[in-house]
Amino acid sequence: MDAVRIIAASRRSLAQANTVHDVLVEAWQAQALAEAIGSHLATFGPYEVRSRARGLGDASGRFSGGLLCSTATTDGLRAAQLTEIRDVKAVLVGLCQLLREVCEALVGVVISAEEEGMYWTCVEAMDTADESRDHAAGILEKLEVRDRHLA
Repeated sequence: MDAVRIIAASRRSLAQANTVHDVLVEAWQAQALAEAIGSHLATFGPYEVRSRARGLGDASGRFSGGLLCSTATTDGLRAAQLTEIRDVKAVLVGLCQLLREVCEALVGVVISAEEEGMYWTCVEAMDTADESRDHAAGILEKLEVRDRHLA
């Protein structure tokens, strides 16, 4: 499945997340997707961004919050459905939007966190999502610079 479709599905699921557990599952799903997109671009993406794409995959893979989430979500791990990236720029823009929305949802969880462990899990997830978003934005910027030089 194309990454744009998976990102759209992830954004819908995050918007519908109405419990702390649901938000954490969606944060985990988003990080797994960012890791898969980074790995895919590191292998198949434009040559100029492969190194940065590896950084995206590595940064996204560091979130351990998935350990708190059941792997038996109704649809499984969305990132496993990734088969292609047709429009790299659209994917990176969508991924940045998704990761921003994940951070916003996690802020709500942090504010209401009653357990210290939950608080730090959310802070870790926000840090990882921010770092992943920075990597994705850096790849997008590199592509825009390349395209300006080609024009």
